[in-house]
Amino acid sequence: MQAIYKNYCEEVFDENGVLQDITIKAPENFNFGYDVVDAIAKQDPSKRALVWCDINGNERTFTFGEISKLSNRAANFFISIGVKRGDFVLLILKRHYEYWYILPALHKIGAIAIPGTHMLTSDDIEYRVKMAGINCIVFTTQNDIPKTILDIREKCPNLDKLISVRDDVEGCVNFSKELDNYSDELERIPNNINDSMLAYFTSGTTGHPKLVEHAYSYPLGHIITSKYWQNVESDGLHLTVSDTGWAKAAWGKIYGQWLAGTALMVYDFDKFVADDLLNVIEKYQVTTFCAPPTIYRFFMKEGLGNHDISCLHYVTTAGEALNYEIIKQFKDKTGLQIMEGFGQTETTAILINKVGSEIKPGSMGKPSPLYDVVLVDENCEDVGNNAVGEICIRLRKNKPQYGLFKRYYHDDVLNEYVWRGGVYHTGDTATRDDNGYFWYVGRLDDIIKSSGYRIGPFEIESVLMEHPAVLECGIVGVPDEFRGQIIKANVVLTSSYEKSDELAKELQEYVKKKTAPYKYPRIIEFMEELPKTISGKIRRNILRENKEQ
Repeated sequence: MQAIYKNYCEEVFDENGVLQDITIKAPENFNFGYDVVDAIAKQDPSKRALVWCDINGNERTFTFGEISKLSNRAANFFISIGVKRGDFVLLILKRHYEYWYILPALHKIGAIAIPGTHMLTSDDIEYRVKMAGINCIVFTTQNDIPKTILDIREKCPNLDKLISVRDDVEGCVNFSKELDNYSDELERIPNNINDSMLAYFTSGTTGHPKLVEHAYSYPLGHIITSKYWQNVESDGLHLTVSDTGWAKAAWGKIYGQWLAGTALMVYDFDKFVADDLLNVIEKYQVTTFCAPPTIYRFFMKEGLGNHDISCLHYVTTAGEALNYEIIKQFKDKTGLQIMEGFGQTETTAILINKVGSEIKPGSMGKPSPLYDVVLVDENCEDVGNNAVGEICIRLRKNKPQYGLFKRYYHDDVLNEYVWRGGVYHTGDTATRDDNGYFWYVGRLDDIIKSSGYRIGPFEIESVLMEHPAVLECGIVGVPDEFRGQIIKANVVLTSSYEKSDELAKELQEYVKKKTAPYKYPRIIEFMEELPKTISGKIRRNILRENKEQ
């Protein structure tokens, strides 16, 4: 069976079969729930859609036929309790398999899903409910989430639909018990491709989270993500490591993968243990894999053990830049080249190492054919090659812009700011070499200015990561009376090393020998773990605020 994404695009390849351009073509009423989930179910109801397991050894496999019927039951359930077109619905479901039929159900009825992580606090949830006018939350009964939600009910009088999944919670409707009472038939409900379908609160490193809105066209932007970056295989099994509350789940755990005809591997866990994840890859014969850099660092620094992961055919990473040393070590041990990509909650993959293309290890690759990517200075002027500039997107001429978010909800000031100068500003900086490859430098706010030099934290982190003692590190600039800022390294050690003044000096000398002397960290602080956002990115603002020397 031809992958269904072929119905919605025209591709142009070079003589080597490498994608050069893509034109997305979709009907005005495109809806992922009907046109992908239901369409595949109609063509091949027994086709594998989802393989799920958890830390307790439970496992389930779902076909597209089952997902289609379950999503119809769920849609009828939500309609019965008064969820309407345009309503925001907060989903806090961890990696429970129910997510994969609840999400398409909401798409089918026109409600706007807002996935959220189970790590949200009561204050986090209260802010989200009030900011977006949320009146319905569907939530897991694990991890004290019911108490967290019930604690805010009196503060949020409009929150009148609380839906528990799996277990009973007093005063709430049990979705799992109610589902079988509803029909698995659903007449198509009209929508427009430009209607809002999905929204994410960004896990920003500063300030309150912003609410990013995506339209019904958004899944089609992930054809590039899955097929031409992650290289998912028709009838393969793809595993992206992500909580469903993160935008990375939209990148790697549903849209592009099902469009391209691959099944999803979902491992439902709380605490990352490298050995457990490797066991899942081996046991279920995962074919393609995507994970944030942290996981690859743990794989390499703590070892792959005796696991046979030769089932993996292709591996990718995004979220933060990955140090070259880890890329090299992983390839040496597995024969697989980690293919980097870059994008945001607001976008699909902006920069990718395309399948079949020549790569430069450590580079984020080249622009996705979906986007016109430019590097600009503070005046929105192109900086040219081999100079640091902000990664920005210029709307494509004469073509609809798929993959890019609609807007920040109820924030006209921010919308105007990120679109200043006629381009969308990502806030991330990079250089572009003479061959068109992009190399990450850092967030605009993270650039260190010391003794007249502009220093990107990633280049120093990359050097430190080569040292066997360093598991993770975060580089920041801290105020200094004479130099403006000096460089501080926050270091997490591997299990075979212990912190000491001698080791700190060794690391400083190591950086001095490997890079320009002015880039060495004058302060080194050993930490048990680095502060991170709920999506796993290092919170450098917290590291900067810790000024103890």
